[in-house]
Amino acid sequence: MRAVRAAIVVPSLFALTFKVIGDPQMALFATFGGFATLVIANFGGTRKDKFVAHLCLAVAGSVVLIIGTLVSGTTWLAALVTVPVTFAIFFAGVAGPNAVSGSTAAMFAYVLPVASAGGAATIPSRLEGWWLASAVGTAAVLLLSPRSPGDRLRAAAAELAAQLANRVSAAANGDTTQPQMMRAAKDKLRTAFTAAPFRPTGLATADQALSSLVQLLEWGTAQVSDAFDGHVDMTQGCEADRVLLRAAAGMLADTHTLLSGGQADPDFDGLERARAASAAHLSDLTGRAGEPDARVAAAHAVHAQAIAGVARGAAADALVASGDADPETVAGARRQWYGQPATPAAAGNGTSRLAGLAGATVVVTRHASLRSVWFLNSLRGALALAAAVAVADLATVQHGFWVVLGTLSVLRTSAAATGATAWRALAGTVIGFIVGALLLLGIGTGQTALWVALPVAVAIAAYAPGTTPFLVGQAAFTVTIVVLFNLLVPVGWRVGLLRVEDVAIGCAVSLAVGVLFWPRGASSVVAEDLADAFRVGAQYLTQAVDWALSELMLPPAAALATVSAGIRLDDAVRGFLAEQGSKKLSKDDLWMLLNASTRLRLTANSLAGLRQPESAPGLPPGAACLPLAGSEEYAGAPACVTLRSAAAGLAGFYGQIADEVGHPGPSPDLISVPAPAMLGPAVPRRAAAGGALCPSRAPPAGGKVSAEGAALDDSAAPGKGTALLNGAAVAPAQQLPHPHLLWVQEHLHHLSQSAQMVSEPALRVAELRRRPWWR
Repeated sequence: MRAVRAAIVVPSLFALTFKVIGDPQMALFATFGGFATLVIANFGGTRKDKFVAHLCLAVAGSVVLIIGTLVSGTTWLAALVTVPVTFAIFFAGVAGPNAVSGSTAAMFAYVLPVASAGGAATIPSRLEGWWLASAVGTAAVLLLSPRSPGDRLRAAAAELAAQLANRVSAAANGDTTQPQMMRAAKDKLRTAFTAAPFRPTGLATADQALSSLVQLLEWGTAQVSDAFDGHVDMTQGCEADRVLLRAAAGMLADTHTLLSGGQADPDFDGLERARAASAAHLSDLTGRAGEPDARVAAAHAVHAQAIAGVARGAAADALVASGDADPETVAGARRQWYGQPATPAAAGNGTSRLAGLAGATVVVTRHASLRSVWFLNSLRGALALAAAVAVADLATVQHGFWVVLGTLSVLRTSAAATGATAWRALAGTVIGFIVGALLLLGIGTGQTALWVALPVAVAIAAYAPGTTPFLVGQAAFTVTIVVLFNLLVPVGWRVGLLRVEDVAIGCAVSLAVGVLFWPRGASSVVAEDLADAFRVGAQYLTQAVDWALSELMLPPAAALATVSAGIRLDDAVRGFLAEQGSKKLSKDDLWMLLNASTRLRLTANSLAGLRQPESAPGLPPGAACLPLAGSEEYAGAPACVTLRSAAAGLAGFYGQIADEVGHPGPSPDLISVPAPAMLGPAVPRRAAAGGALCPSRAPPAGGKVSAEGAALDDSAAPGKGTALLNGAAVAPAQQLPHPHLLWVQEHLHHLSQSAQMVSEPALRVAELRRRPWWR
């Protein structure tokens, strides 16, 4: 459809402006504007989304066209102005996939005038050509578009939500399930989210909710796997925990319905009641359950609470993504994504312009850093194009904009990748020149033959991008240029030779800038962003543990910083994977470290969610003084000391990993960072045969209940410190701690487990960072 649209519209625009109107400037900008609108830009979404995107492209293109024309007469001024203008165009890609697609198209509107002769008097003709191409091209896109395949990301998220709902519901009912289907759905979602070299979601509230939902569902998959893959049998669990899991499954099913376009009303209040009932049951076990299986009952409650938290967040994000959320839900989501205060403007129907502007400001600030691949790519591209403008003007080439287009077409993030693309661009241009020369020798320079050849050449050039190798697309575009300029000024095959020369100059400029300014490309940014993600994630972890243990009065302040670091890391990894050429950094090591940083952040986020800022309940007196089971490292220590020490140990470990993978130091010796101490699980993984998992709430007949809720036996010898838990004598050290403490310990246990595999990949990344970029 793209080729058909271009083959109809571009030659028609050229014929109208050149033959009927007779304005060469209008013809040139209408033709290249048609290419920009119909071939370069590839907007997605609904028809309304496409219309808005094309309108924004037309307006932005008009602005930069005027700027480019006004500065084109002075070399130094043109080169100087090119830096901020092209940086802004490139950097606008942070707004989302449509902005990325439109940035290169908008570059056509600037490159042509800034590198072409013509003063302010040509602006009206150029604008007329650009707006004609924009109007006709937009109409062609809206009328001649294939049926949308649907939002693959939304569909994949809906499928995973359904699989999670089925798995959780089956586990609560004691049915068998197939974890392979859930894992396959997770892999499908990850592929849909990471396939493109840029995030598939934009700055709109619904897009941000969908992006958040993807991470929640992946985290939920890990939680469900931890809970049900062979070591927790819910058929022996307490009814309160099974009810909570069923409520969570209902939330996940509602998430699937909302993402699939249906109507659903998630029962958040019902879920919170079920969470409270499960927590009350777990509190009842604290100090009252003496049989060994009491801790298995606690395991059920711990996993059920974790899964319910994920389900609640997923349903809330699904409501926002589908546009059905109330203002309070949207305001809460924005506070999570952007750190915005809960102002009336932020909550007003979820569409407040002030709130949207504040969110966009946060996103721009997030990427205004040398640690952002968007910032570095934009800066490098701006410098390369400014150099190309200067070289084209100083070299007095006949078609200076081809030099700049050549630079733009081969510009990549690393010198090695740019060099590989430059050779393909030159080879494609040479092949296109040869084909174009042979075509002219065969059909001559007669107008009729060239007019017949033009739609065919345009159709091939429009079909090639994204469907054929880069070399083929470059050759097809060169043939189109040869035919087009022979219609404007018949000069035969020489126009193709000029394009070869100009593209060679542009490739050389791009390669030189790549070597001078960013030779390593995205790999260096990936390492720096990994270091940032580990460093701020470690801070978030310690703050979240202190918050969960009631050691902090305010929620963790590092939450927003971890979100920003995670997004920058995701963008850097996408840029790295999109680079052409060999990958010196192992993808297995990269994914291991990326997943480790994500698990660190989401673990801290789950811990921070154990207390709500509105109520901020604290631990009861003395609850944090009970020792925890399952950890020899901290045997006998009070729970608060154990958990804070474990969190500090993990934070120190990730801080060392950050120092190792970050900027390489002067020392040539590298030593693997020792793995952190393992914190034992809060609860065992299987029940004893015949054990009861729901002990009675009532104390033994005639017994007393201690301040901690333990049932005491009057016959116990005084001073021995022995308590009876449902009739079984145990030492106080064997009593179950407060539910908050169990949840914190379980999360830290899983994190310490996954941290054991981080040191070796981090060491290999650090070794690669010390090598020269050309090796």
